[in-house]
Amino acid sequence: MTSKILLASGNAKKLAELRRVVEAAGITGLEVLGLADVEPYPEPVEDGATFEDNALIKARVAAQKSGLPSLADDSGLTVDALNGMPGVLSARWSGGKGDQANNDLLLAQLSDVPDSRRGAAFVSVCALVLPDGGETVVRGEWRGTVVREERGANGFGYDPLFIPADDVAQGRSSAELAAEEKDALSHRGKALAQLVPALRALAQ
Repeated sequence: MTSKILLASGNAKKLAELRRVVEAAGITGLEVLGLADVEPYPEPVEDGATFEDNALIKARVAAQKSGLPSLADDSGLTVDALNGMPGVLSARWSGGKGDQANNDLLLAQLSDVPDSRRGAAFVSVCALVLPDGGETVVRGEWRGTVVREERGANGFGYDPLFIPADDVAQGRSSAELAAEEKDALSHRGKALAQLVPALRALAQ
């Protein structure tokens, strides 16, 4: 019998990423569903002050509405020179105008910041909430720098502006990495890797 887990996201790339993680970990008997696979419900307001708050808000509502173990991710870019912003506001940094507007605004805000002070980190917090109320929260961080112009066509969000500090990235932006490379390095990949034991337990 196949167990099911709901990813509380309408982002097709995040869904594909979680499915790759499950497959790469050799977990069988666990079907990863997205919001399109369950009865629609009103998405909760993400008004938490932290990534942890928002991930739990989304996962708790999903578990309650679907009756399934539910996983939610809240993630964003924290920029040192902006005192950790955009942070939890990353997706709405330009007032909800989309990825390109967010990137354009960030570049404008950092235009006078020298290369030596353009450090940043992608942060991902994943919350797994079970219908019985059990909760697991994990956090992954991916350090790097923000460059001055977009590079690469893969990924989404701020990926074209982020150069990972990992030597294995060889100076490429997050948007220049293949999906499997990004899974192994990224903030979300690091967070999801910590959930593999819990995901494996769900499949049993």
